[in-house]
This record gives sequence, C-alpha cells and structure tokens, in this order.
Amino acid sequence: MEVFKPLYLKALHWSRHRHAPALLTGLSFIEAIFFPVPPEMMLAPMSLAQPKRAMWFATLSLAGSMVGMFIGYALGYYAVEMAMPLVESLGYADQFESIKQQAAENGFWLLLIAGFTPIPFKIFTIASGAVGMPLLPFFFGALIGRGKRVYLVAGAIRLGGARAEAALHRYIEPIGWFALALLVAVVAWLFLRGQGA
Repeated sequence: MEVFKPLYLKALHWSRHRHAPALLTGLSFIEAIFFPVPPEMMLAPMSLAQPKRAMWFATLSLAGSMVGMFIGYALGYYAVEMAMPLVESLGYADQFESIKQQAAENGFWLLLIAGFTPIPFKIFTIASGAVGMPLLPFFFGALIGRGKRVYLVAGAIRLGGARAEAALHRYIEPIGWFALALLVAVVAWLFLRGQGA
C-alpha cells in the first residue's frame, strides 16, 4: 500500500505554482498544526528547480514550521481535549500518552528525533504543550530537529541535483516507512529506559 507517494505527487504539483514559496511557508505552518503532508515533499522539487535558492526555501519552510509549532503547543497546553479528535484521526491516540510522557522527561531530545520522521510534527507539539514543556527547550529542540531536516533536504538536492530528487521520488515509500520504524523504536527505547529508572 502506497501512503507517501501520492502525497509526494500532490506536493510536486504545488511546487510548480507561481506562488510556490508562499505555499511552502503556508504548508509548513499548517503541517505543524494539522495537515498531514510533510513540507519537504514540496521543498525538494522547488530546490531542484532553483538550486541557488534551495537554502532560502528551507529557511521559509523552517519559519512556517516554527510559527505553526507554537500554535500546536498552545493547543496542547490550553485545549488538549479539543485537539484529541485530531490526534485520534491521525491514528496516534494509543501512543499519545507515551509521547506525552517522553515530552515531559526527554522533550528536547524527542523533538530532535521528531524532526526526522514522517510522523506529523503536530503530535509532538501538542504533546509538548499538554505536559507544559518549558518553552526554551521546546523552541530549540524543534528548531534544531526541524532545521536539520529541511536544510539536509535542500542541501542534498542542491548538491545531487536531479539524481537526488529522482532517488527521493523513487524511494519515498521505504524512506518514509524506515523513518517511522526508527521513531517507534526510539520512543519505545526511551519509554523502557524511563520505566527502568
């Protein structure tokens, strides 16, 4: 079953729009709150089309995500019960308590990891707000975690050109599932480590 490829193809279509930079910023913003399409799926073809602007596109994506993540945090902090239908609709209701616990205990590190997964970033921002994670580690964890991800994509496309974008297109499914499995393994390890402490 293909999950990531259809979303990637839709983002490819958006990347050709004349207002693509604004769309990328907006996509990054809403992805951090409720939208399921990772902005890197739009960032990659935009970086391929204009390699000299790749890092600028990554900066726009990061800026949109940073604003969106604070709204996600506020949802968790002030209205977690209102946010739960979203968490449930995305299929993370069972894991949400564990993610909240990890956000309370290892929030900074959890956000560093979350920045590299196809799991919607909003799950982590809502969970961080729900446990009242201090804003400074929340900000820097998300900034570094998400920043590494978008700049890595933009840099890879700028250096690798069409071959890198073609590889991303060809292997988006296994990459997405591998990143998902990696996140589950790390969260499980952090949880088990916390239980043994």
